[in-house]
Amino acid sequence: MKFGKRLKQQIQQSFPHWQDKFLSYKDLKKLVRLISSSRQFLNESLEYGKAAAGFVYLLNNEIEKFNTFYMEQEEEFIIRHKELQQRIKRIREMYGPNGSQPVESIYKEMAKIIKQIVNLHGEMVLLVNYSNINYTGLAKILKKHDKRTGGLMRLPFIQMVLEQPFFTTDQISKLVKECESTIDTMFPAVVMAGTNEEVLLESGELMLAGEGILRNTIAALMTMQEMRRGSSTYGHFSLPPL
Repeated sequence: MKFGKRLKQQIQQSFPHWQDKFLSYKDLKKLVRLISSSRQFLNESLEYGKAAAGFVYLLNNEIEKFNTFYMEQEEEFIIRHKELQQRIKRIREMYGPNGSQPVESIYKEMAKIIKQIVNLHGEMVLLVNYSNINYTGLAKILKKHDKRTGGLMRLPFIQMVLEQPFFTTDQISKLVKECESTIDTMFPAVVMAGTNEEVLLESGELMLAGEGILRNTIAALMTMQEMRRGSSTYGHFSLPPL
């Protein structure tokens, strides 16, 4: 699948409020075509200069857009994760030797927390995918630019991109793994501790509660695998395999 179609598909599968935060790939492609066509007639033409300047301006604006959105989401996810961990700690204290809460009420609360962890996990996976697909789009459009115009923008620009906040996903990836560990620990306990239909129902609907996010997360994981899969076009600017 061509990158433009893959990006369009990913945008359509994203949250509505995320959709205008992705790479403006079509606009950048139009500018590359304009630069290439105007360069054939006169390298110093006004048209060429405008297109070249517009391309660089849009690239820089896109980087700023990615960074702003990514850092806002990252901050929100860190706060949500911390709050969930605090709620889990309180539940464990209530359930301990000196706990005063009925077992059933505790496990009902745990089921609610797991629903929120599942949703948070899915959203963070989508954010990692957001970083990956936008980086890939930048690398592709810069390769196209250099090939069609004879320019040498790709290497210095990508080196700059690698230092940007939106590309640095270590913190979110760490939280994703922590959520997976928490789910592995808590989910079996909730199911096995169900002592009545209501508690069991809470447990059974965990994944259904995040169905939309789960579906989008699976699509994001498939996209990441496709982008990171080694191929004949795999090179220095490609993302490493998962």
